Amino acid sequence: MVKILSPSFEILTPIDSNVVLKHIERCGRTCYQSFDKIDDGSAERFAAHIVERHHESVIEHFSISVKFITDRGVSHELVRHRLAAYSQESTRYCCYAKNKFQNEISVIKPVQIQAGTPAYDIWLQAVQSAEESYLKLVQSGEKAENARAVLPTCLKTEIVMTANIREWRHVFKMRCDPAAHPDIRALMIPLREEFKKKIPVLFEDLV
Repeated sequence: MVKILSPSFEILTPIDSNVVLKHIERCGRTCYQSFDKIDDGSAERFAAHIVERHHESVIEHFSISVKFITDRGVSHELVRHRLAAYSQESTRYCCYAKNKFQNEISVIKPVQIQAGTPAYDIWLQAVQSAEESYLKLVQSGEKAENARAVLPTCLKTEIVMTANIREWRHVFKMRCDPAAHPDIRALMIPLREEFKKKIPVLFEDLV
């Protein structure tokens, strides 16, 4: 039985806005040798000034890791952001025909395909057929790395992405845009809003 999941994310890096901003201020003030200007409220003012002036190399000094549960298609778009590190669930080494994975594949339902429609029925039939073929290949003696050839693009994958704050801003600008794919927007818009809550001065200008 195919397991159908919704996309999700988890911010793995503990984020304390004060710690982040003080770190960025300490790094950035090296440029001006203005450490004497550091006081209780200076970090937020400094960071706001950096963003306003587009001097964004300074905010590269802090990185954040996020784990996404999404489909392989979305993951292919994520890894095109080259200024980041990635660790992804491997279809070569993870064999979904084992008890560890309940002898089934997991898929992510596309955002724009609604349950109860003819399109959904076609999609569901396709992923069920893919699962059946995958399990038969493994049962016939094929390794997971060969059987994966029949797995669908909507196969669930877990991928950890680590990027600095400047790159996250770039990712949000691209992947929250109305022209971006609906499935990646479904992940990135809520994540962008979460970043705004955690470090507003560095993300609140993004819409």
